[in-house]
Amino acid sequence: MRVLLVEDDLRVASALTSALRRRGFEVIAATTVSEAATAGPVDLVLLDLNLPDRDGLELCRRIRRQDEDVAIIAVTARSEERDRVAGLRAGADDYVVKPFSMAELQARIEAVLRRTARAARVEETLEVGDLRVDLNARRVWLSGREVSLTRKEFELLMALARQAGTVVPRERLLMDVWQSTWNSGHTLDVHMAALRGKLDDAGLVETVRGVGYRLRAS
Repeated sequence: MRVLLVEDDLRVASALTSALRRRGFEVIAATTVSEAATAGPVDLVLLDLNLPDRDGLELCRRIRRQDEDVAIIAVTARSEERDRVAGLRAGADDYVVKPFSMAELQARIEAVLRRTARAARVEETLEVGDLRVDLNARRVWLSGREVSLTRKEFELLMALARQAGTVVPRERLLMDVWQSTWNSGHTLDVHMAALRGKLDDAGLVETVRGVGYRLRAS
């Protein structure tokens, strides 16, 4: 379980990091919005809203746009009702006001993760023609034959399968798979070529020049 801890108070960040690691979490610590933006995929975000380079609400909205399923808990000294409402509307799943006990935070983490796990299980398998994608097991079959994919190849296929029949822009694929549009377009093309080769169906993934890629719906 990977946790992104965004907290600019180094004393608080150190204490939380130690406590979370003792509980078995892998912790990625960031003190600014800029650092948090490079953290990569995580399962849970603990987000202070008072950050030195930008408002944490802006980061919350950005994370939620990029990943609808990630759990986000705002952990902040902002205690007014309007602040809690703003945090929840920005995409946070829960809101914890400082100071708090680790027992309370642990309980809230468990509750949020239970909710997000239930939501994720709603969509366990995608079927597009002869293609079947098991999202939880991260396994793929084409015409009954299992296809072995790397993590990036699987995430590319998943992004296409979720919008089968429609064109997925290159920028959206880069954001979904690499959490950034800064990656070279060549990186996307190389991984897409490898995916096509493993699917062994030249027409299954179609290129829409200048726009993106589309998974054939039938």
